[in-house]
Amino acid sequence: MKQKRTIAAITTSRADYSHLYWPLRELAAHPDVDLRLIVMGSHLSPEFGLSAQEIQKDGIAIAASLETLLSSDTDIGMAKSIGIAVLALTDLLGRMRPDILLLIADRYEILAPASVALALRIPIAHIEGGEVSEGAIDDAVRNAVTKMSHVHFTSTENARARIISMGEEPWRVHRAGAPSLDHFRRSKLRTRKELEGELKLDLSKTSMIVAYHPVTIAQDTTYEASSLFAALRERSEQILFCYPNADAGSRSLIEQARRFLEATTNGRIFVNLNAVVYWSLLANVDLMVGNSSSGIMETASLPLPTVNIGLRQHGREHAANVLDAKADKQSILEKIEEARSIHFKSSLEGMKNPYGDGYAAEKITQILTSVPIDASLLRKRAVNGE
Repeated sequence: MKQKRTIAAITTSRADYSHLYWPLRELAAHPDVDLRLIVMGSHLSPEFGLSAQEIQKDGIAIAASLETLLSSDTDIGMAKSIGIAVLALTDLLGRMRPDILLLIADRYEILAPASVALALRIPIAHIEGGEVSEGAIDDAVRNAVTKMSHVHFTSTENARARIISMGEEPWRVHRAGAPSLDHFRRSKLRTRKELEGELKLDLSKTSMIVAYHPVTIAQDTTYEASSLFAALRERSEQILFCYPNADAGSRSLIEQARRFLEATTNGRIFVNLNAVVYWSLLANVDLMVGNSSSGIMETASLPLPTVNIGLRQHGREHAANVLDAKADKQSILEKIEEARSIHFKSSLEGMKNPYGDGYAAEKITQILTSVPIDASLLRKRAVNGE
């Protein structure tokens, strides 16, 4: 009888779980896979909504839960959280010894499982490498994990080419598309009426989602936020804030959003929206504003006009629905006006999303269940003449 291969996967936040959802579903259902999901980071934090409960509601088995996130709002707290995760994961992965460890994206905390897996000689498969976001430490994390990984799943063709240019062997690098887009094809999105009932919203009002995170490459990670809130004070739309990532400066952003909403009755803040509700909301609002990768990767599938602010996503490939604004009140207001124009919206008809077609999970699963898991996977050879 063919032996199952053990594939461990790490999820640290609501954001990466929403991307991993369909790959996890595919892997869990595959007859040749023993899936071990490891939950850590902000999933287990009451401050960030205990999103591990959503995983349990989805019926995806959790193999281990690791408390690794300090209750902090500083870069020191971020660094210490990496150390705590290394200690916890060393014991766990040392016992588990999976055939492959599946990681996604670029959050600072995935340096911990990547480092542990490297020391334990566990092959790493990495999703969403090869992208660029110059205004966040995510950029360096992403590239570091790419070089530590043995199988790569990119969202775009340009990202695949970038990874190969880093010296990775082409057979290891697969363009799968962004797995978050599988939700638009496979998940049953809420109707406007269902959303209004579930979230207690009136979506007949003109509405914008604001998803804004700390600029982690900067000494002052929230220095751009004053311009954002100054611009929002001059808008009349219903403003729906999403919680920022658990990075240095997140508490300051949350407090600024709450003070903003105290001064107006025209808005809400959501601590933790599950993936389907979030994608459904994107499909039923008029505009997205902020600096989230979601505004670049997912909104193009709708297509939803998006204003991308400041430094955080600088350099990231995006479709025509995204307008880049400087971290300046006037620039933000000008781009919002442009994004709301009938001319701009009509220009997006027939647009394709460069991040994929909604079939990523099947492609990822096919590779993970067929790639050799012998010594040839661990031994990487440099290419490009090195």
